Amino acid sequence: MSNCLSIKAGPAAVIVSRNQPVIYHYGYKEPGSNVMLYNLLVTKLAQTVAERMEANRQNAVSGVIINTCGWVKGQGYQMLIHAAKAFEVDLIIVLDQERRYNELVRDLPETVKVVFQPKSGGVVERSRQARVESRDKKIREYFYGSAAQFYPHSFEVRFSDVKIFKIGAPALPDSLMPLGMKAEDQLTKLVTVQPSQQLLHHLISISMAESGEDDIIQTNVTGFICVNNVDLERQMLTVLSPQPRPLPRTRLLLSDIQYMDSH
Repeated sequence: MSNCLSIKAGPAAVIVSRNQPVIYHYGYKEPGSNVMLYNLLVTKLAQTVAERMEANRQNAVSGVIINTCGWVKGQGYQMLIHAAKAFEVDLIIVLDQERRYNELVRDLPETVKVVFQPKSGGVVERSRQARVESRDKKIREYFYGSAAQFYPHSFEVRFSDVKIFKIGAPALPDSLMPLGMKAEDQLTKLVTVQPSQQLLHHLISISMAESGEDDIIQTNVTGFICVNNVDLERQMLTVLSPQPRPLPRTRLLLSDIQYMDSH
């Protein structure tokens, strides 16, 4: 699923009549970096959307439009199938990829209508560089707005006031795993991150989780900050934030995505 609603840091959904999207922290640059975590979050997002639709008839009759990501080969295709099943979609439109159309017809139930649509003349596939530039533009717009009409805040946060985590531990051979654990379990493991210079310029999600007992991985996030400076001597982070201090929550999730603030 391609997130065009906020920073491209994880899957997201929004009710069209409301502007506040539901976002979950993924934190990697590519869906293939942690397929297990991505599928887990897509399933959680589908459950959340289903609950919203069940609670609001207007939302239910309006339906859901899903914008998929452009990775549709190999694992990317399997992730596409996973999303279709998680959201129980009844219509898929395939743009100018006849092979993908035939595969979807083959692999999905007959209750799912798959439509092939040729692309318009002059339409070209975006290059990898174009996608990177699009992501950077989206991050800049999050903090400054589309025409620099936003004025984000820069302030300091004490190391002791926040807890920083990352989803996904380094892969280990099965022989080194604790008894009963598998290597893939590491992909959705919550790892504590100690503040260091390695946080510099990284985007960090602010989790809505209120305590350590909450499932942070499957709890949506309320927004994002960017680390502009790490002062180890004073034990302080300087962050760029769309809203003034204090941070609304103290449990933070580190992402691999970086943003160099030139303002």
